Amino acid sequence: MATDSTTRRLALLFARYTLLGIVAAVLSLVAPAQANAQSRKIELGDLQKIVSVTNPEISPDGKSIVIIVSRVNWDEDRYDSQLVLVDIATGAQRPLTNIRKGLSLPQWSPSGDRLAFLAEAGEEKKAAAQIFVLPMNGGEPQQITSAPLGIEQFAWRPDGAFLAFVAADEPLNKAEIEKHHDFFEVGDNDFLVTSAPTPSHIWLASASIGRSGEAAKRLTSGAWSLAKTPEGFFNPHPPLSWSPDGKQICFTRQADPHFGDSDQTVVEILDIDSGQIRQLTKRTSFESFGLFSPDGSKIAYWYPRDGDTNNENEIFVASSSGGEGIDLTRALDRNVQRAIWMPDGKSLLVSGDDATRRAIWIQPVDGSASGSTRKLDLGDANVYWDFSEAVGCDGSIAFTGTTPTQPTELYYLASTGAKPKRLTDFNHEIAALDLGRMDTFEWKGPDGFGADGTLVYPPNFSRDKKYPLVVDLHGAPQFLASVTEFDFLLPLFASHGYVVFAPNYLGTDNLGNQYEHAVFVNGNAGEGPGRDIMAGIAALEKQGFIDESRIGVSGWSWGGYMTSWLIGHYHIWKAAVAGAAVTSMTDWYNLTDVNVTERFEFGGSPWKKEYAKAYEEQSAITFASAVTTPTLILHNTGDATVPITSSYAFYHALKDNGVTVKFIAFPIPGHDAGDPVHDSDTDRVWLEWFDQYLK
Repeated sequence: MATDSTTRRLALLFARYTLLGIVAAVLSLVAPAQANAQSRKIELGDLQKIVSVTNPEISPDGKSIVIIVSRVNWDEDRYDSQLVLVDIATGAQRPLTNIRKGLSLPQWSPSGDRLAFLAEAGEEKKAAAQIFVLPMNGGEPQQITSAPLGIEQFAWRPDGAFLAFVAADEPLNKAEIEKHHDFFEVGDNDFLVTSAPTPSHIWLASASIGRSGEAAKRLTSGAWSLAKTPEGFFNPHPPLSWSPDGKQICFTRQADPHFGDSDQTVVEILDIDSGQIRQLTKRTSFESFGLFSPDGSKIAYWYPRDGDTNNENEIFVASSSGGEGIDLTRALDRNVQRAIWMPDGKSLLVSGDDATRRAIWIQPVDGSASGSTRKLDLGDANVYWDFSEAVGCDGSIAFTGTTPTQPTELYYLASTGAKPKRLTDFNHEIAALDLGRMDTFEWKGPDGFGADGTLVYPPNFSRDKKYPLVVDLHGAPQFLASVTEFDFLLPLFASHGYVVFAPNYLGTDNLGNQYEHAVFVNGNAGEGPGRDIMAGIAALEKQGFIDESRIGVSGWSWGGYMTSWLIGHYHIWKAAVAGAAVTSMTDWYNLTDVNVTERFEFGGSPWKKEYAKAYEEQSAITFASAVTTPTLILHNTGDATVPITSSYAFYHALKDNGVTVKFIAFPIPGHDAGDPVHDSDTDRVWLEWFDQYLK
């Protein structure tokens, strides 16, 4: 509403001007207000305003989409999540649940009369994820399961009468553990576990609201396990797939429940009535995520190119009766991170990183079919990094995505040929800020590859000025790329007057298998990406607006590794921030949740003479004595993916050699901050370090 002073000014103007003058005068009042609203830069406190949208699922009737909406609860230091129903025609929203802890995996019943989801249940110390079923004609969600260690995944039987679910077994020595005889045998697990992992198996529970008290029926058992995902790891989609007749379940079997043995996975099919299990192929490793086709005649599954995990992930399609089938996505030459059958069974929706975008393709099952692989037009939206996508019964597509100026929202395509329609606007307040322009930047890498990344310019950027440069390096090169999307930390840097360069580098999965695999050739883990990044900086400096005396480098996880590698090999840096950095490859092999699977990157174990040198030569800690850059080290104490021991070693190596170094530890679990306060604190100290040395 207008203020009193504004009202008085308008009255005077009305008395003074003609009609045209009135219009011009009103616009003169409105325009500055709009300009001021647009001109505010993003601030650290804006992190609290960002709304997260995930897990879209299209209703069977194609009229609505359920999503999980999460908001920051700053006072309680948590993210509050609830299920929200979005009407496709109008965009109208209706909350389906109150705030629930651990909310995840919403799934419509086949008829659309019910909605199942996971949420925490039980007393705080024993709280675990359980299945709840919500009747869509009214009523409260009803808890269907009571698995002692919680539910990991679930899937509706095609008739909607039952739910298959995956739950971990209780320890065989549970009674002894309760008496504190809780010692356990260590296997290929991380250094933070306090008990031996137990196998996860398939169970069957009634999905009828009135029969939820019935005992669940165990369908599988044994020392083997369904594929395991460490706590906090991203799980791309449920590993249970029913055959259309409801007689079989396709799943991923792992040799044992230790995540370090996650390479030993194969796709298998369970016959519900007989309990017999058969393997789809004759392979012994690397298979995962088998999905029955709509008619049940085929199974699509994941497998790395040529059986080498250093290559792209590809999608194979086999007869459901058995066999390896055909490699469907080799010609696409992208690391596929999502695959969903289209309703007609003639094609699959697949998605992955593609240059500085995250793309969706429609991949025909018959590779010779007219049209072949087709990339969908997503406009300026990128699929979110977790590849939250859904396909409707009519072939419509929903996904959660971001643009360079807007955090996650819900998008909808009525068909594969349609343009995306944004159905939500939760983050309009962030989108109204001046975030600085984001562009794609390309250069020629020293290893013969073209390379790319993104640039964020500070607000009011001028090519006639010189700006300090912040290099931000992404993590998990085979699963994350720098793309043209909203990433809170990048515009925050830009708001402080920095040009921000987020390069993709050798080993990133966005430019084809040769580019991705090259990082694993001849001990190239640090050297190849390092050369690539430095070539990108040199190309950027030629643009003429970079102050070459004020360049900072930073990153988290593998980005932290590359940061610690670069400051030990190049000396152009004014400051560095190494977050959750893998500084010792041997520590990574010995202590982390991925542990022994790292042997595939280096040829074998570091404890075998022929491979030990490669681990040493590609460890940043080996070159710590050459570092001269003022360095901030950040790490979570409960990080099982990158052990904090690496940061302790790097800290002492720099300090003992007279380098300016500060080490900040966050007393929280996980590889990334799982709460808003620690997330904000991480960004704050990161930014303050650069402001101290680059301004």
